[in-house]
Amino acid sequence: MACITSNTKFCLSVNPAAVDGMSPRTLFDKVWHSHEIVHGEEGGSLLWVDRHFVHEGSFHAFDRLAQRESPVARPDLTFAVADHYVPTRNRSDGIADPEIRSVVDRLYRNTRRHGIRLFGLEDPRQGIVHVLGPEQGLTLPGLLTVCGDSHTSTHGAFGGVAFGIGASEVAHVLATQTLWQRKPRRMRMTITGSLAPGSTAKDIALTWISRLGADGARGYAIEYAGDTVTSLSMEGRMTLCNLSIEGGARCGMVAPDAVTFDYLRGRPWAPSGDAFDRACQAWRALATDAEAEFDREVTLDAGDIVPTVTWGTSPEDALPVDGRLPDPTRARDSATAEHIADALSYMGLRPGQRITDITIDRVFIGSCTNARIEDLEAAASILRGRRSRVPGMVSPGSTLVKRQAEARGLDVVFRSAGLDWVDSGCSMCVAMNGDLLPPGERCASTTNRNFKGRQGPGGRTHLMSPVMVAAAAVTGHLSDVRPLLPDRETA
Repeated sequence: MACITSNTKFCLSVNPAAVDGMSPRTLFDKVWHSHEIVHGEEGGSLLWVDRHFVHEGSFHAFDRLAQRESPVARPDLTFAVADHYVPTRNRSDGIADPEIRSVVDRLYRNTRRHGIRLFGLEDPRQGIVHVLGPEQGLTLPGLLTVCGDSHTSTHGAFGGVAFGIGASEVAHVLATQTLWQRKPRRMRMTITGSLAPGSTAKDIALTWISRLGADGARGYAIEYAGDTVTSLSMEGRMTLCNLSIEGGARCGMVAPDAVTFDYLRGRPWAPSGDAFDRACQAWRALATDAEAEFDREVTLDAGDIVPTVTWGTSPEDALPVDGRLPDPTRARDSATAEHIADALSYMGLRPGQRITDITIDRVFIGSCTNARIEDLEAAASILRGRRSRVPGMVSPGSTLVKRQAEARGLDVVFRSAGLDWVDSGCSMCVAMNGDLLPPGERCASTTNRNFKGRQGPGGRTHLMSPVMVAAAAVTGHLSDVRPLLPDRETA
């Protein structure tokens, strides 16, 4: 492996042989093999890790290190973020819940002990790890990034390999800066054509997951390709890669291009000056070779993608907003029928019911999937001049996003609509920080999972894009956002 610059803060582990001079390779192959230290006899690979993110839930791994009296091998390549357990209200008063306070305090103690940089509550850059990493330029093309969180796949939007790992693997990375992994198969998902107004990256993801299933991409690394993908902003690409895990994929990736480079230019941890130009040359070489082969090819027509919402208890339970709920008696097999019946029962819905007849009790805009400035601006464009019929909250993805939104007056839009404007954090996505969906309530949410109790015990979650959440807010039920778009409003 070789660094493309001498500055270790953005040293890229690029093996030239993995990029040039070999048989045609995919983007995934190039990054994977440039990080492969050894290939084991049983099929696993020992990989070098460029970026390791930890958060409050990583205390189990730090405890294992303490038991072995082991140091952190590369504290300069590990970055800690307080996001999952942190409250989003009244932070200046401290954390009231003693259990939550204890978990957050352990992160502070562990990072101090090992000399790890922490983006804590008092840090003006604090935010959700999968928002903060790209925002700070810690996420770069060609890197291998891991974190004890399944939605680490978000970082693959920059052309790196990124995936979530378990507690024992977090401990291994802390102790060695390496990780044993079995190489996944390669899938290319090509999406072509222009998205219609009202359709977003979130709708692309929910559409392919509903068609392939929650296990449809299991065992694969997905490369998203096609002119639809290249036309997406970095925020949209991150949303797409974020949701890869919900279709069973190990990770999602997009080849770095001018959009990527423009986003990264000037970021704190990104290369600068001539080094940035040299880095861009290396990053361009990561693109999949013309003759490279994939284990599976999937194609989608962007013209078929419409505003989509989930109705059940898995992200695969998704339908166009103008659809009707499925009937278990018409399912293709008994297992599917059982799942549909169980999901409808939990969600309090009826077979054949129109999606637009489903009333909601609350809305939430936030999470690592859809809480960046582009997402907030999109939601605000629907809410501007309107009132929400239900209570709700908006939690920006980072403190910097919050400040940016406030500078543009978006906080005024949300407050004027009747929604709470709170601090950054995982918030109601994970229901472990005080932000809970009450039992039996139904929430239109920009999050990534609608599992039973995900937003709170007994809570019912419908996943959708930020503009679709805004549409649900102003109507009080699941609604098609298209008639409400600023340039299409007829009312």
